Amino acid sequence: MKYGYLIALSALAFAGIGCAAPAGTQGVAQHDHAAHAGHAAPAAPVTAPAQRWATDAPLREGMRELREATELLNHYEMGHLDDTQRDNAVAQIDAAIKHMFAHCKLKPEADATLHGLLAKFIAGANAARAGKFTKAELQPMQDALGQYPQLFDDADWGKDAE
Repeated sequence: MKYGYLIALSALAFAGIGCAAPAGTQGVAQHDHAAHAGHAAPAAPVTAPAQRWATDAPLREGMRELREATELLNHYEMGHLDDTQRDNAVAQIDAAIKHMFAHCKLKPEADATLHGLLAKFIAGANAARAGKFTKAELQPMQDALGQYPQLFDDADWGKDAE
């Protein structure tokens, strides 16, 4: 199975993320996200840039998947879904994040900002996986979804929401 991936995600979530490499060490837009687990720093507040970061198709698709999975977990938290449906939502989060890590090509600063958002989904997925998902884990995920259009230029974000 994907235990190494899950361990890396867990490490990022529990370390508080801020998983960009130190300034000056990221010379290319595409880099190995899994390698960040070893040098995660305490989370810093995610602040909006003067101009929103550009997005690419993998980022936009991944965020839509995360929004859908978060909505499912919202229904689970309210008691409307069973554990199998919760596990399916967690798998959707894992797949979306893995796809974004593998395919997003963002500037280093945008990438670091994205990691700050993704940490909230990783933490929520880990809590759900452990059977400890409550509003306390759901709210940061919903907050990250609210921050996304403030931080990233995704013209269709509001148009495609249900």
